[in-house]
Amino acid sequence: MLVASPPKLLVLGFALIILVGAELLTLPIASAAGHSTRWIDALFTATSATCVTGLVVVDTGTYYSTFGQLVILSLIQIGGLGFMTMATLFAVFLKRRISLKERLVLQEALNQSSIEGIVRLVRKVLFYTLCIEAAGAVSFTLRFMFDMSPGRALYYGIFHAVSFFNNAGFDIMGHFRSFTMYVGDPVMNLTAALLIFLGGIGFVVLADLVEYRTKRKLSLHSKVALSMSGLLIAAGAVIIFIFEYTNSLTMGPLSFGEKVLAAFFQSVSPRTAGVNTVDLASLRQATQFILIVLMFIGASPGSTGGGIKTTTFAALIGAVNTMIRGKEDVVMFNYRLAKERVYKALTVTLFALALVMVATMVLSTTEDHQFLMILFEVTSAFGTVGLTMGLTPELTLVGKIIIILMMFIGRLGPLTLSYAIAPKPGRVLYRNAEGKIIIG
Repeated sequence: MLVASPPKLLVLGFALIILVGAELLTLPIASAAGHSTRWIDALFTATSATCVTGLVVVDTGTYYSTFGQLVILSLIQIGGLGFMTMATLFAVFLKRRISLKERLVLQEALNQSSIEGIVRLVRKVLFYTLCIEAAGAVSFTLRFMFDMSPGRALYYGIFHAVSFFNNAGFDIMGHFRSFTMYVGDPVMNLTAALLIFLGGIGFVVLADLVEYRTKRKLSLHSKVALSMSGLLIAAGAVIIFIFEYTNSLTMGPLSFGEKVLAAFFQSVSPRTAGVNTVDLASLRQATQFILIVLMFIGASPGSTGGGIKTTTFAALIGAVNTMIRGKEDVVMFNYRLAKERVYKALTVTLFALALVMVATMVLSTTEDHQFLMILFEVTSAFGTVGLTMGLTPELTLVGKIIIILMMFIGRLGPLTLSYAIAPKPGRVLYRNAEGKIIIG
């Protein structure tokens, strides 16, 4: 009897959830007009929701009915937490023993180095998720009540809290507006930014922060993830503020305080959230390129976000710094980083670059749009971000398929997918003689 490896189970599990979601979204009851949605559009939406991306070919708020929106919200929650996490939670509630095989799949899904305490971590994941989403829903609901009825405000509050914490970027504001009408609203901006940040730093980091009062220390992973996330958000906000300060189409007409808020939010959103408060197509090209870089880096490991991850980027920066200083070991917070970690960071980054480059070249031939817009779309899909300059609704059939594949690969991770499809390595019988090449 053939037993699938953990990476294969993850790939098959996510694929099955997407297909089920697509079938549900094709039902007439899922659309506001009461007619069946084209299967490719339903597949695109289901992939975007399950892979917590947020790219949409039709407007979520006006095209889909309440049933369709709830299907999307369910896919977001399952995709954000991971289907194995959800399955484990059901098993725990039913008091069923979690097998070793299931623990190995959970280890792969949560990007952990061992299976020790994995079930305990899953319980924490559910608890933190429910608490944070509930707090976000309350904040959003209270603010939405100034603009709509209490029942509708509650629905909007829950939908956007779940979507933003899971870094999905789906919104139901209508007409592809995202949160542009709240560009100067501190409650909406700060609530959304906090949900995005907490969803993007990873559940291991969240657990570390919650237990800091008793342990009085953070793990190396948490220190690197938090410091790099903070540095990227701060640097991105400053750059966006400078480049867009006088742009009359984006931040120019805003007051100084609103400009600071808008720059901060646009820097947080590429953590893979996909929400924007200014028109991204009207940003200066330099700003759009900065957003591409931030989207490519993405969130932290073990989170609801995508990208190559903040810790991967930190390992690369550390390796470059080590080489420039003529040292041998990559040191972070007085800890030496194992060489295989640096090799893995390099592999992930080059793999991701290759995927983005190939997809961008293909779309450059199938889509009649500017190169930067296409690169922005591909990077957003790979990083499971969901930000767009307006290309998504205009994609051709080939373009939709390419973006679907990029979202799927981005959510699972390029290495997980490669492990799933690669043949099992054979036993190494010998090592080759060492050789030398000239570098640089």
